[in-house]
Amino acid sequence: MCEKLNYIRNCLKYSFLICLFFLFSCGGGNVSKNIFKINQVAGVESLDPAFAKNLNIMWHTNNIYNRLIEYDDAMNPIPSLASSWKVSSDGKEYTFIIRKGVYFQDNEVFPNGKGREMTAYDVAYSFGRIIDAETASPGAWIFNGNVSESEPFSAPDDSTFIMRLNKPFNPIMGVISMQYCGIVPKEVVQKWGKDFRSHPCGTGPYQLKHWEEAVTITYVKNQNYWEKDSLGRPLPYLDGVKATFIDSKATEFLMFMQGDLDFMNGIDATFKDQVLSKKGELKKEFRDEISLQKHAYMNVEYLGMLQDPKMSSNKALLNKKVRQAINYGFDRKKLVMYLRNSIGTPANAGMIPTSVAGFDSNLVKGYSYQPEKARALVEQAEKELGEKIKVKLQTPDNYMDRCSFIASQLQEIGIQVQLEVMQPNLLREQMSNSKADFFWATWIGDYPDAESYLSLFYSKNTAPPNYTRFKNAAYDKLYEESMLEHNEEKRIAQYQAMDRLIVEEAPCVPLFYDEVMHFVQNRVKGFHTNSLNLMDWKELTVE
Repeated sequence: MCEKLNYIRNCLKYSFLICLFFLFSCGGGNVSKNIFKINQVAGVESLDPAFAKNLNIMWHTNNIYNRLIEYDDAMNPIPSLASSWKVSSDGKEYTFIIRKGVYFQDNEVFPNGKGREMTAYDVAYSFGRIIDAETASPGAWIFNGNVSESEPFSAPDDSTFIMRLNKPFNPIMGVISMQYCGIVPKEVVQKWGKDFRSHPCGTGPYQLKHWEEAVTITYVKNQNYWEKDSLGRPLPYLDGVKATFIDSKATEFLMFMQGDLDFMNGIDATFKDQVLSKKGELKKEFRDEISLQKHAYMNVEYLGMLQDPKMSSNKALLNKKVRQAINYGFDRKKLVMYLRNSIGTPANAGMIPTSVAGFDSNLVKGYSYQPEKARALVEQAEKELGEKIKVKLQTPDNYMDRCSFIASQLQEIGIQVQLEVMQPNLLREQMSNSKADFFWATWIGDYPDAESYLSLFYSKNTAPPNYTRFKNAAYDKLYEESMLEHNEEKRIAQYQAMDRLIVEEAPCVPLFYDEVMHFVQNRVKGFHTNSLNLMDWKELTVE
């Protein structure tokens, strides 16, 4: 391990980082061996599932709480707190049978401090709390417009929970698997009010021990957790989990290489060439101590082009030939290989990513690098418009290298590109207000259904998610029909037909389908995650 660390240190450009390296290599020897140690560069704002609006929070709520259904590593829905369910013939009523023998974690609010059994009433309360205006949950949108306005959630008895929709909405099962839908006990929430964020109580495998905000969180195993492994052994295996919040990816990297962390999500750009080959593989000199795990992530990176003539300030982007020329005009394979060390898959189809049912590059043929075809389209568009094609591409600073690459190749086909670097929050604001004509965007699916991506182009959706303000009658018809279609094979075919329309009309430029990239110490066993990048700590051990 020392040789590897010396190799890394020799690659560093900034001496102060080396000092931090030595600082974090000291101490820490009195912790139980079976503790999983991670760092999160961004802090955690809340441990309340109703506020699980980003991945930083989700990693924690995923292990404190359970939902009615969850998804396995292959993104198949599996029973969790619901042991079974059925759907009415009209697709508007979902009835769930709630699992018996599941207890909330011990909490001082319960009699004698012992966790009570979870029931259907807790589910109805938890879901109702999400849409209650007093809660002010950022997740209220997941039910708004979908569930019935009169008694959307009810529990006729301890074991039965009913959810009523105002119209059929096939992705609803994916919706209720989201972290917002973690089940909470009413009496504990009422006891703490807004401070429930720091006094969480769920049915999950780990419970909070200590939280020093912006510094560290520690968890201990829930001794009364209800799940068992395939051999009947109680879960979880770990004694606990410790998360730190050091806000430097470079420092995090050094801590991981020293062995002070068991896991690292992604890598600082400064070090990727030292650790990864251009093929995206871990270099040989590191393989004895650490491993790299990569798999498809429910994230699509794309360039969006505003399509509302009343709001657009660039008429060239309203011309389909220009939009198609941009799609043909740069090499996605080179972008992914040289600027991302082959992390991700070039977007050779539409907006449905590789990790979601409906992706099929044979049935949905996207764009490849064809500069001659792109130049011909530019020339045709210039004749129609009577002017040279000029565009301004707005991007957050961390994507500047990728946008510079795209811009340089578009220049070669005759499109003049001006780059404007913006703060991410300001860019999102401009996208939401339809002030951005041409922009870099990221879309991470909220649930494993292609609708989460196709909704970006449904005209009745405002921005977000329809940042391009795309409007197409045929597309809207397919979208609405797919929400009513119960046959999965037919619905997937409708999704693919929508994706082909997106490719043809080109309101966006799919760039690449992202991958999750995790670095894990070889002493960690049982590590796995899924395309949502949600870590499940239940079956982890640290040797």
